[in-house]
Amino acid sequence: MHLPFRPVAVAAALVSLLSLLLVAACDPQRISELREGVSTEADVRDRFGVPDNTWNEPGGARTLEYNRQPAGQVNYMITVGPDGRMTALRQVLTPENFARVVPGMGMDEVRRLLGKPAKVTPYTLKNETHADWRYLEAPNQPRVFTAVYGPDQRVLRAQSGVDQDAPEFKGGR
Repeated sequence: MHLPFRPVAVAAALVSLLSLLLVAACDPQRISELREGVSTEADVRDRFGVPDNTWNEPGGARTLEYNRQPAGQVNYMITVGPDGRMTALRQVLTPENFARVVPGMGMDEVRRLLGKPAKVTPYTLKNETHADWRYLEAPNQPRVFTAVYGPDQRVLRAQSGVDQDAPEFKGGR
């Protein structure tokens, strides 16, 4: 069956991708405008917008998740204390956090640690699901971290590799 070329759909996808890239490019400016212990949740939302998820913390604090996947290579968790002031701003796609992903860990625990993945791919015949997060390894190497889940949605294994889909590799092929 021949599917017609849909220029409107292609244009919409390109606009969406461009807007995601522009949002990520503005992050350093937004971050520089926030101060731990001073900035409020309203300040955070003014700079970053509506969070992708909100996590309740012990003692009344909340963590706001700002996801930059799939086009970006970072995810931010911004914690706001019970007094409404920002207490932490972290980029969570780090080797230290990847090392915390261990066999037996639940899918929801990994999501809480790393934020929403760039891509989730079910492999029905293998009875596995792969969740990928794109990130940069120093100095500027595009990589992908993959958590492999079994049928019980618990981590079987985790691995990192070169991000072959990164824009840096698209121009040379």
